[in-house]
Amino acid sequence: MTSAIEARLSALNITLPDAPAPAANYVPFVRTGNQLFVSGQISAGPDGLITGKLGADLGIEEGAAAARRCGLALMAQARAALGDLDKIKRVVKLVGFVNSTADFTDQPKVVNGCSDLMVEVFGDAGRHARSAVSAASLPMGVAVEIEAIFEVE
Repeated sequence: MTSAIEARLSALNITLPDAPAPAANYVPFVRTGNQLFVSGQISAGPDGLITGKLGADLGIEEGAAAARRCGLALMAQARAALGDLDKIKRVVKLVGFVNSTADFTDQPKVVNGCSDLMVEVFGDAGRHARSAVSAASLPMGVAVEIEAIFEVE
């Protein structure tokens, strides 16, 4: 039987990627009690890493698309951890890092790519607390990295 969230993803024509393997010495997620902490997911698409610096190489729309890809990876990790995305009761918090120039100030608009996806998929339960900050550089030169905290059953 298809879960409600999987049906929602299908209706939105969204296919989650496989949960990415960790790139260093950490685990992709930790569950403690009714919280699931998902490690930072970097911007990657079907053709590989989405790299570049906002304010120099990429515009806001491209950055938001990269952040959306981070959101897909966050959900893929949550599905790997829980087996079923219906076990997510709420998206509690996102922390977004945007590889950007010193004068770029639209990090919130970039991270909206992930925030909007969470609301699109989870409805009101997708509304969350958030940070959206600049980073002088990110691993492997990616444009965006986002981590998440979910409340789970």
